[in-house]
Amino acid sequence: MLRYARNDNVLEQQILNTMTKTIKPYGCWPAAITSSALTEKSVRLGEPQLDQGHCYWLEQRPEEKGRCVVVCLPKNDAQATPYNVSPAGVSVNTKAHEYGGGSYCVDQGTLYFVNNSDQRVYRMPADGSGEPEALSPEGHYRYADFFVDHTRQQLLAVCEIHRQENDEPENCIVSLRLDGSSTLGFNVLVFGNDFYSNPSVSPEGDKLAWLTWNHPNMPWDNSECWIADFNATGLLHKQRKVAGGHGGHNADKGESVFQPCWSPTGDLVFISDRNNWWNLYSYNTYNKYTECLLDMPAEFATPQWVFGMSTYGFLNSYTLFCTYTQHGQWYLGTLDLMTQHFQQLDTPFTSIEAIACQDDDDSAVFIGATSTSLPEAILWRNQQWVSLAKSSQKTIAPADIATPTAVCFKNKQQLPVHAFFYAPANACHTADSNEKPPLIVMSHGGPTGATSAALNIKVQFWTNRGFAVLDVNYSGSTGYGREYRRRLYSQWGLLDVEDLCCGANYLVHEGWVDGDRMAIRGSSAGGYSVLAALTFRETFKAGASLYGIGDLCSLAEDTHKFESRYLDQLVGPYPEAKSIYQQRSPLNHIDQLNCPVIFLQGLEDKVVPPNQADMMVNALSDKGIPVAHVTFEGEGHGFRQAENIRYSLDVEYAFYAAIFEFAVEGELPSVPFKHLTQSEAH
Repeated sequence: MLRYARNDNVLEQQILNTMTKTIKPYGCWPAAITSSALTEKSVRLGEPQLDQGHCYWLEQRPEEKGRCVVVCLPKNDAQATPYNVSPAGVSVNTKAHEYGGGSYCVDQGTLYFVNNSDQRVYRMPADGSGEPEALSPEGHYRYADFFVDHTRQQLLAVCEIHRQENDEPENCIVSLRLDGSSTLGFNVLVFGNDFYSNPSVSPEGDKLAWLTWNHPNMPWDNSECWIADFNATGLLHKQRKVAGGHGGHNADKGESVFQPCWSPTGDLVFISDRNNWWNLYSYNTYNKYTECLLDMPAEFATPQWVFGMSTYGFLNSYTLFCTYTQHGQWYLGTLDLMTQHFQQLDTPFTSIEAIACQDDDDSAVFIGATSTSLPEAILWRNQQWVSLAKSSQKTIAPADIATPTAVCFKNKQQLPVHAFFYAPANACHTADSNEKPPLIVMSHGGPTGATSAALNIKVQFWTNRGFAVLDVNYSGSTGYGREYRRRLYSQWGLLDVEDLCCGANYLVHEGWVDGDRMAIRGSSAGGYSVLAALTFRETFKAGASLYGIGDLCSLAEDTHKFESRYLDQLVGPYPEAKSIYQQRSPLNHIDQLNCPVIFLQGLEDKVVPPNQADMMVNALSDKGIPVAHVTFEGEGHGFRQAENIRYSLDVEYAFYAAIFEFAVEGELPSVPFKHLTQSEAH
């Protein structure tokens, strides 16, 4: 078996600590890291931007029922006091593609944003003064991915038009007049394809670039980058494709293009995976020549699940500032566009996202985290970084933090699989040296996604109580090249499950965990892998599905436009491959599922409808298997409200305590078992 780093030092340290810590069984440790650490004095930071020497970002606040607020730090001064820019009571959030992103921009002192309540676009002074002014018409429209076109005094945006309830929405790129006249109707600039993103005007103001893709492709499967010229009336002509446009159903060839962006000198920079890795390219519009700016076995992009994603920007006319990942860890670097000299920058961050630059003062801002610190808004200037805002004001003692060990094991096909292993960690408690810890295997969502080595409270919640955790980047995950990502084509529900089970068995073989006390948890697509692993394998004794998928046919027939053809690649075209969908749906094989499961589900979920959990719960309940069902009013795909975030984690722990018979000190929530009382559960 292969692994990047041995965990022997961690285990040896645990043995040394036995003499100074109270001995209690694994899984029962009194914990310093509670579920409140996820929400108390905490926010979720995102979408940082720079404008006129000020830094802006979006805060999602659990204590305000998930309200999203645009915040400004004047003059990028960490000693200054941040202030709210968006109005009180307003949540800045777009529902485009259901996942949103790209919900605001700031340009020359003006804030443009989407109001969650009516999905209209508004503008107001970025100093927080004045009242918001509507720029878009009333109606069933959703907007995202803004770009201010100064030449024509208009705001460009991706628009999602919902005409009839049962009809598929239409997507296009539109312009909204800055004088407010578009409240009577917008102008459509680009239309005809299924999806669009990243509208961007050239520095000279004469060209527009954008990204587009069509069913059945997802943007990370196959997408296209186009440019067109503006004519004298502001319409587009001479449209031509710059990159992408190959592939189809299970095609061997294809190209994923990410973040087309004009350089200050007028070249179009974009990221493509045409050489197996998402690398940087440049297209010269005059000689129509494309060149690879940096060819290296690293990923400079991530799957485009939301609008507004950015992994690079320009510090000045000739210096590109970027982030990239290798072996699950993120790095920063600069690229000289004249000499193509690349320099890796020295920072402590293991997770980096949402880069925004201001090319007139050599500065950048991004969201960064380390294995021991939660995400922060970071300003980069003059080869130095400074923290501008923290996602949490709570501190965690270093001795309570479990640090990740990157491991690489082989699945049954002898293919390498990557993961992060976390040993139990608690400043005050340890276990008897003869005991091995219970294991929780984590299956990330997507499935085209990835986990990272950044500090994750949801991991630390378990390790602080005496669980070991294996966070798996199973086949199909991003960060390891296109071939690794495309392993999962036609294999979802098979290869991901195999990888998760092999990872657990690998840890048992190494002697790191107790093979009789292994659970698996995951959300969304990760929840499907959980249910498939519990149904078609016998590796785990319990599982937790958070808004997961039990019936692939129902998902193919009843989900939103963005993912409506996603399974064509992962399983097969529907309904032609309906028999395969049925074979891989845990709901159709309940007779094989014989261990307890807890389901946690938002009742307003448009991505994975609540009936998915309902069907699984009813089937298991009828069979007499201990099953718990927890639903949340007012929650969609993922939990945003502080009370629900805390309760979902606490009740899941109570579920494991009941199943594994942990003698936990203190009170735990009552687990809503079907056909099993709480006293019987214990």
